[in-house]
Amino acid sequence: MNSATEPAGKIAFQGEPGAYSHLACEAFAPAFTPFACPTFEAALAAVRDGAAERAMLPIENSLAGRVSDIHHLLPDSGLHIVAEHFLAVRHQLLGRRGARLSDIRVVRSHAMALGQVRGFLARLNIPAEVTGDTAGAARRLAQSGRLDEAVIASAKAAELYGLDILAENVEDAGHNTTRFLVMAREAADPGRRAPVVTTFVFEVRNIPAALYKALGGFATNGVNMTKLESYMLEGSFSATMLYADIEGHPEDANVRLALEELAFFSTQFKLLGVYPSARGR
Repeated sequence: MNSATEPAGKIAFQGEPGAYSHLACEAFAPAFTPFACPTFEAALAAVRDGAAERAMLPIENSLAGRVSDIHHLLPDSGLHIVAEHFLAVRHQLLGRRGARLSDIRVVRSHAMALGQVRGFLARLNIPAEVTGDTAGAARRLAQSGRLDEAVIASAKAAELYGLDILAENVEDAGHNTTRFLVMAREAADPGRRAPVVTTFVFEVRNIPAALYKALGGFATNGVNMTKLESYMLEGSFSATMLYADIEGHPEDANVRLALEELAFFSTQFKLLGVYPSARGR
């Protein structure tokens, strides 16, 4: 996706204005209008139904790991991954106007955000409570009038909801980065000139060493697999899907051979997207 040359439209994200997904939308596609949705499912549906042209979905964070639910939603979304975006996440501790750090008795935020500031909260000895969204927590704090509560959210959320920043950049590591996937109704082939990422899911056959055999083709054909994660399929302990990212285009000879070998040892295979490798890699 080349956001600079495409006509402006809407790009859906999960959360409220000021969420980190909102910031990712503005950074990646400034010509598009961010479109807030209450859930990941709603963001995907907005694109599928034509209410938005793109969806921006967080899939993993360098501190807190993968975002739950996304792996389950992508294969059946009816959409295609057309790009990836890496956002450096800078968390702020936000309080009501007039609040002091010494006043705070509880901090609220999304589970992923709290996982990225665990050390900071431990040093302050402040208990944390999980909410559904960072920006939503900021909005509710602004409406509550409580001086003894704070939230972890973005500087943009502080600006939007009229909150003070009580402590800046409180993430536990400077490399704190979230990777996002950009979804669209139509697949976009980036060609083979620049570095490309291919993403797919698969389920291996129920035979001994099936996963080892399925992945062997990537090693023998020199294909670099940058991500491999498993997740339970429909609550079954015996049926496991695997999500993978590899470097290369499916039409590259070595990638094609590796995928053919994978398919031989798999009962399911679904290509989710072929897209340009982002500079953040």
